[in-house]
Amino acid sequence: MRHLLLALTALTLPALAQAQEARPAAPKPAALEADGIPPVPMDLVEATRPYMEFRTAGFVDWDPVTRAMLVATRFGNVSQLHTVKGPGMARRQISFEPEPLRGTYLPGDGTLVVTKDIGGNEFFQLYTLKNGKLNLLTDGKSRNSLSAVSKDGKWIGYSSTRRNGADSDLYVMDPRDPSTNRMVKEAKGGGWAIASFAPGNGAVVVANYVSVTKTDLYWLDLASGAMTAIGNHKKSIAYGGAQFAPDGALWVTSDEGSDFQRLGTLDPKTGKFTPRSPEKKWDVESFDIADDGSFIAYTVNEAGVSKLRLLDPRTGAVRDVTGLPQGTIGGVEIAPWGAVGLTVSSAKVPADAFSVDPQSLAVTRWTESETGGLDPAVNVEPEFVEVKSFDGEPVSGFLYRPDPAKFPGKRPLIVNIHGGPEGQSTPGFRGRTNYLLNELGVAVFYPNVRGSTGFGKRFVSLDNGPFLRENSVKDIGAFLDRLEADPAIDKDRIAVQGGSYGGYMCYATAIRYGGRFKAADCIVAISNFVTFLENTQSYRRDLRRVEYGDERDPKQRAKLMEISPLTQIDKLSIPLLVVTGANDPRVPKSEADQAVAAVRAKGRTAWHLVGMNEGHGFAKKENADYQFWTELMFWKANLLGEK
Repeated sequence: MRHLLLALTALTLPALAQAQEARPAAPKPAALEADGIPPVPMDLVEATRPYMEFRTAGFVDWDPVTRAMLVATRFGNVSQLHTVKGPGMARRQISFEPEPLRGTYLPGDGTLVVTKDIGGNEFFQLYTLKNGKLNLLTDGKSRNSLSAVSKDGKWIGYSSTRRNGADSDLYVMDPRDPSTNRMVKEAKGGGWAIASFAPGNGAVVVANYVSVTKTDLYWLDLASGAMTAIGNHKKSIAYGGAQFAPDGALWVTSDEGSDFQRLGTLDPKTGKFTPRSPEKKWDVESFDIADDGSFIAYTVNEAGVSKLRLLDPRTGAVRDVTGLPQGTIGGVEIAPWGAVGLTVSSAKVPADAFSVDPQSLAVTRWTESETGGLDPAVNVEPEFVEVKSFDGEPVSGFLYRPDPAKFPGKRPLIVNIHGGPEGQSTPGFRGRTNYLLNELGVAVFYPNVRGSTGFGKRFVSLDNGPFLRENSVKDIGAFLDRLEADPAIDKDRIAVQGGSYGGYMCYATAIRYGGRFKAADCIVAISNFVTFLENTQSYRRDLRRVEYGDERDPKQRAKLMEISPLTQIDKLSIPLLVVTGANDPRVPKSEADQAVAAVRAKGRTAWHLVGMNEGHGFAKKENADYQFWTELMFWKANLLGEK
C-alpha cells in the first residue's frame, strides 16, 4: 500500500502542477487590448467579486413635477439615470444607453435635458429624454457643454465648438423647440460658458475660464449681442458659480481679496465683490439659492472634508448641517419646495443621495447603495498626514491603514497621486481599493502635492509652468521620508500609482525615486509635455498651456522637454503598468504608446492595457473590473512578491 501511494503521488504532483498552470482565465472584455499582460486567473476574479459589485447613487436633480429625486446609478455596464419617489424607495431606470448620462430638469414642466458622449471622447451632445428615448438637440459632431438654465425653465445656455472645432461659442435654445437655437456670442478660446440668466432672460452673465486663478466675467445683452466686462480683467480673480437671487442680486464665489474662494454678491455694473459668508479660511466650493430667496446652501472644503452650511442672506446668520457623514459633498441643489439635495461619499458610504430639511436641518438618506454584501462599516477612516517639503512648504494627504489586528507588522504601501493638476484627493468611498486594504493588508496614501486645489490660490500656483513643475515631484520625496519612518509601513515595499496629471507624477516619481519604489501604475498619463500639448484636443490646448507652459516658446519648450518623463525614461528601472483610453481627448493614446515602446526598447517590463471604447479613464464596469484585476496581478508580482 505504501509503495502504491508513493506511485500515485508521483503521478499526481506533476498533474496538479500542470492543472495549476492551466487554471482557467477570466474572459477579457472585447474592447480591451492587453499588451504584454498575462491572462487574469478566474480564482482572482472569484476572490474579489464582492468588491466589484458595489454601486453608487449620485444625486442629480429634483423633478419639479413629481418631487422625485433624479440620481445616477449603475445596474448594468455604465451609470444611467433613475428616479426615486421617496427615501428608501426603489430606483426606476429612465435612460437606457450604452454610455453614461448626466441631466437636469427644467423648472416648470420638468423637461429633462441630458448630455452624452461616445466612448469617452468628451464630444458631448445635448438631448431631451422622454419615455426612454433621446431627441438630439445639437449637431452630433462638436463638443457641447450645458452650463445654465433660466429660472423660468424657458431657455438653456451652452457652449459649442461647432463653428471651428476649437473655440467655445455661446448659444441659447428652448429645448422643446430646437429651431430656437441661436449663437449669441462668437468666442475665442475654449474656456467660455454662460454662467447664469439674468431675471427676465434679456441678458446673461458669461464666464471665460483662463486658468485656475483667473476667470473673467462679462455681461451679455442677448438682443444686441453687446458684451461688457464685469470688473477689472487685468486682475487675476477666480470666480466659481454665479447665480441670481429672486431680488436680482448676483451671488458668486470669488477669491478677490482672499487666498480662498468666498461666497458673496457681485455688482455687475461696478464689479465690486462683497463677501457674505463668514469663513476666513478654506474654499466655498458650491452653492444654490432657494427659489424664494430665504436661504442659500453652500459647501466648504476644509482640508478635503466637506461641510454643508445654510446662510440667511437677510441676516447673515449661518447654520451648520451636522448630521451628514464626514466625507465629500457634491451636487447641491435646492428643490422648488425647499429641500436640499446632495451626494455624500465617505469611507463607509458609497456615494449616496441625501436631503436636508432647511428648517430643522434633519438629514434623510434617500438611497443606500449595495456594497456586494460587504459591511461598509468595517472600512477604515483615513488619517490626515501633513509634512514639510524640501523648501518648508506644508503638504498633506490622507493615509488609509489596514486593520492592524488582522494585518500586524509592517505593511506594504501604494502612493496614489491625483490628477488635475488642479485636483484634490479627499476622503471618500474607495470601492475596489477596499480589497487592497481589507483583504491584502496594503496601505494606500493619497497625497495633495503643491498645485492641488483646496488650499488657496497661492498653493495652487506653486507648480505653474515648466520651471516650477518638478517641485511637486519633490513633494513626494518628503512624503516618502515621513512614510518610510512609520513603524507600521514596510519601506521596502512601496509602489506608486496615478492618473492623468497624476500619471505624469507617477512616471516622474518612479524615475526620481526608483530606488524607493517597487513598481509604478501610470494611468492616462502624460509622458512628454511637448507632444501632449501638441496633440491634446484643440479646444483645451491654450488652457493647458497656462498651467504647464507654452511649447511654442523656445525657452519653455526646452524646459518642458527636459522635465518630461520620456526624456529620462532610461532611468526608469522598476516594472511599469500603463493604462490607456484610445478615445482620450485630453491625454492622447500616443503618450502611452511612446512610453511603453521606450521602456521595452531597454529590455524592461511594461504592461499596457488599452480601452478601445474608453476615454480619460475607464467608465464601463467590465473594463474597470479587468483593469483592477490586472493591477492586482501587477501588485502581487512586483509589490507583494507573490506569483
